[in-house]
Amino acid sequence: MSTLVVLQQMGVIVILVAIGIILYKKQVVDNTVSQKISVIVMDICNPALILASILSGNVTATHKDLLTSIILGAIFYFGLVILGFVMPILLRAEKDIRRFFNLMTVYTNVGFIGIPVARAILPENAILHVIVCNVMYSLLFYTHGITVLSNGKEKMNLKNVFSPGTIMAVISLIVCWFKLTPPLIISNSVSYIGNATVFLSMVLLGVSIARSDVGKGFREIRLWGYILLRLILLPVAMFIILRALGCEKNAVLGFCLMAAMPVGNLPLIQSEKIGEDTELLSKAITVTTVVSMITITILMMVFSYYSQ
Repeated sequence: MSTLVVLQQMGVIVILVAIGIILYKKQVVDNTVSQKISVIVMDICNPALILASILSGNVTATHKDLLTSIILGAIFYFGLVILGFVMPILLRAEKDIRRFFNLMTVYTNVGFIGIPVARAILPENAILHVIVCNVMYSLLFYTHGITVLSNGKEKMNLKNVFSPGTIMAVISLIVCWFKLTPPLIISNSVSYIGNATVFLSMVLLGVSIARSDVGKGFREIRLWGYILLRLILLPVAMFIILRALGCEKNAVLGFCLMAAMPVGNLPLIQSEKIGEDTELLSKAITVTTVVSMITITILMMVFSYYSQ
């Protein structure tokens, strides 16, 4: 994957996001419509895209590759959990908002944004590592994430772990492991549904940016410290470490891309559910999403160049 390919594909994503902004400004897509489309993307299109990536036949990962990815994914998220406790201290965050920075550090947008972007700019085999990250994310959020957000007051909800995305990710790993081939009618249907993901998810991202007070978020100095540490230095550190460990190119690019993702939506949704103040999370999602379009482009161009 050349740096030119990354630049071109990220340019396509920027255009799709711009379409979402225009559609919102012209009131073609309002808050109600975007909410309904979000459900379609999260529960149908995104899971289908995960499976379609495996069924395409272009993912040629071996059992060793899959096991290696699971081990790296577990280490990656274990490291994020540790960093989640350290990050608020480094940013000198007040005690009442430290848990939010904790969640922002661990739970970035590896699904809603991560999967479409990975599909657009990474080699086919790298999608395996993206799927593993999504499984780890779901397992952690409804256990560790819920506990951190509620300061230990709310019990873990294992039932919520089994979301459509998690179930499909696990199925995809099983299909990859056993080299299963479903009937053509199934694989084609999954492919057509999955192909809608990139456009719809990027349009929704544009809608989210259009309805947010971006300027207010950009004036939050502490968020810039978070961006430097979490969205730039962490992916760079991961790239250096994974290369030093001799990991193959697809694993390096896949995990480094996941490390560069902006703040995810689940912490915000869960905070709203239990009546927490979500202003910080809302600003963080908006600012990091906008900035990540630049940081991801630059980082992946650099990583691709030095991975050749």
